[in-house]
Amino acid sequence: MVRLDPVDRAIVRVLAQDGRLPNNALAAAVGVAPSTTLARVRSLRERGVIRGFHADVDPAALGRPLQAMVAVRLRAHTREQIRSFLQHAPGLPGVVSVFHVAGADDYLLHVAVASAEDLRDFVVDHLTSHPAVGHTQTSLIFGVHRGRAVAD
Repeated sequence: MVRLDPVDRAIVRVLAQDGRLPNNALAAAVGVAPSTTLARVRSLRERGVIRGFHADVDPAALGRPLQAMVAVRLRAHTREQIRSFLQHAPGLPGVVSVFHVAGADDYLLHVAVASAEDLRDFVVDHLTSHPAVGHTQTSLIFGVHRGRAVAD
């Protein structure tokens, strides 16, 4: 765990809300000099606290209005099958994120597709046909609401 002082935490909290905030505005928001803010952000990136800056893209605007979480259970939990699945899953068409989880399932895949038929085809063609996959269960996503827990 990386130690963060109150200024670092304030920077992370503000950037989590708006990663495009200019350095001068960020400095004003956290109450330190712009040069200090720049050095702090650089340090947070170097220490792996800030992993990158990303655009929050609406899949529906790109023709993929149907989102789902697909739970995947592997046939066996060998390193070979885990490695095989992890090399395969992130690059599949429509995959937004892959989560390795504990519990009855091994992975949750957040996918965005154009239609119910595309979702079915995704599961059949890319998941259930993979030799490591033993079971899948699909849950439709009706809405996504971003939380703030990491920045608090």
